[in-house]
Amino acid sequence: MSRQSKPKKAGRPPLPKGDAKVATLRIRVTPEELRAIESSAKAAKQSVSEWIRGTLRANGHA
Repeated sequence: MSRQSKPKKAGRPPLPKGDAKVATLRIRVTPEELRAIESSAKAAKQSVSEWIRGTLRANGHA
């Protein structure tokens, strides 16, 4: 009798406990604010999310 293993699940494996982001923050910005945020993130070679998190941390808010 041969044992068959379970098929691998598709997608990325789960992150270790404590490493995963657990909340989503949604805000509304004007088109001009969005362009400025995207421009700043691009200049820093970061995603918009990375840039926002870094900016909050740098200003003592995280």
